[in-house]
Amino acid sequence: MGHLNLPASKRNPRQWRLLDIVTAAFFGIVLLFFVLLFTPLGDSMAASGRQTLLLSTASDPRQRQRLVTLVEAGQHLQPIEYCPAEAVAHMPCEDPRRNSQLSREMNFYRERHCPLPEETPLCLIPPPAGYKIPVPWPESLHKIWHANMPYNKIADRKGHQGWMKREGEYFTFPGGGTMFPGGAGQYIEKLSQYIPLNGGTLRTALDMGCGVASFGGTLLSQGILALSFAPRDSHKSQIQFALERGVPAFVAMLGTRRLPFPAFSFDLMHCSRCLIPFTAYNATYFIEVDRLLRPGGYLVISGPPVQWPKQDKEWADLQAVARALCYELIAVDGNTVIWKKPVGDSCLPSQNEFGIELCDESVPPSDAWYYKLKKCVTKPSSVKGEFALGTISKWPERLTKVPSRAIVMKNGLDVFEADARRWARRVAYYRDSLDLKLKSPAVRNVMDMNAFFGGFAAALASEPVWVMNVIPARKPLTLDVIYDRGLIGVYHDWCEPFSTYPRTYDFIHVSGIESLIKRQDLSKSRCSLVDLMVEMDRILRPEGRVLIRDSPEVLDKVARMAQAVRWSSSIHDKEPESHGREKILVATKSLWKVPSNSH
Repeated sequence: MGHLNLPASKRNPRQWRLLDIVTAAFFGIVLLFFVLLFTPLGDSMAASGRQTLLLSTASDPRQRQRLVTLVEAGQHLQPIEYCPAEAVAHMPCEDPRRNSQLSREMNFYRERHCPLPEETPLCLIPPPAGYKIPVPWPESLHKIWHANMPYNKIADRKGHQGWMKREGEYFTFPGGGTMFPGGAGQYIEKLSQYIPLNGGTLRTALDMGCGVASFGGTLLSQGILALSFAPRDSHKSQIQFALERGVPAFVAMLGTRRLPFPAFSFDLMHCSRCLIPFTAYNATYFIEVDRLLRPGGYLVISGPPVQWPKQDKEWADLQAVARALCYELIAVDGNTVIWKKPVGDSCLPSQNEFGIELCDESVPPSDAWYYKLKKCVTKPSSVKGEFALGTISKWPERLTKVPSRAIVMKNGLDVFEADARRWARRVAYYRDSLDLKLKSPAVRNVMDMNAFFGGFAAALASEPVWVMNVIPARKPLTLDVIYDRGLIGVYHDWCEPFSTYPRTYDFIHVSGIESLIKRQDLSKSRCSLVDLMVEMDRILRPEGRVLIRDSPEVLDKVARMAQAVRWSSSIHDKEPESHGREKILVATKSLWKVPSNSH
């Protein structure tokens, strides 16, 4: 029997409803597909979903750990998600929103306070919109791209003092400062009347509360390597400006803990309106400066309270502390005072109004990783070796001469000389066979994450770069040898984020990456290699490069994780003269950008 064709008006109404629903659903799915694929709404919904997943890795530790495990195993096929666009300047341990709830006493809330890894979203910090590859050195000392750090606060507030100015698509740096609006050059020329700034006597300097580091940047031409520090504060991103210029700097606060340096490191210490209350808390901050200043070194303080209106008592107290420690007053020139620290233990604090005493043997002079400030003076004789100015070689001879503080270590002389030969050979191989372009103007800020005696940095000394030598806080504390060589660096534990802004280093070098996160008995990891690589990505500039030396097994893991952090990588044989099973991984960070509708 054939089908009966009924007129449309005679069809079953129920059949109509079913056809309508199926047809509408089909066209609805097609329309939704086009909306999601081709419109900003689709991108926005996708970004929202990604951010929901991202936030879940911070709120749910188990979800985060599952993601870390997948990345470690190479089973996470997509790159790690990018962080929200507002995280472009995020520093996990110096987060104002988190730290503002902490005590104000002795500026505790402005020191390092790191979240636990499970409290942190696992994501990659994005560059700001319009980010450009930085201006190369040495042009960067005088101008940087505004788009890379679009923060106008310092230029607006300090432009009249010559700190920095906005000029078109650049920020420019005339070289001024609050105490030297005519330029750091004039100011340094004034200091050179009293201090031997030329000739290699002085090499390592610490600039406290440095602004945009024009003082340190200008000293470079004198052969003096100044490390500048300042806290994250209302002068937004001053350390980020310094590093974008190619000037050595990091984020720190002189609060309740020692600064992360060994005893007797710096030949020159400088404060230009740094507003550190040196005589407060029984002169605790002056005592910390004294711990860091090399015997025979110079201390310069410009600005309050030096001959400053309405600060007569503070100025008198500052002079009294210096006298109690037998500092030699070299000059008071306007609002600038210059002292020279005595050499040796010949001057010991006697009775004084600040109750200053000598440290006993229970206080290690060079322990400085989360080490509380002490109200006692470190005796030079408590540290073995010769390290006073006048007893160490001048720069550049001191770079290659074996420091006394290395010789007093077990087999120190032989270890130092072997280390120097090893790194000269390795760096030559990096240049000649791996084509790392370490002489390129694009490479200025370099970090060695596991520096030991600073051999890698020493082998680069003739290049137009500076190296932040990091000594892991759980390894032998050899940072004093690095400073005696005329190089700079800090203590750090790589299971925590580093105290710098995102995108501040052009080249990161690490020998033995897995050792940075292992327990001392090498039995287990203290933290995740994934978190360490995400942190390395945070501080590396787009188009920056990473070189990692380790065993083939470790580098295979690192290569898998490199894909997850959006690096392109390749593994190479080590230099032929070296022994052992090491290989070398070289990776490059791409310049990727967050879609504009993902905010």
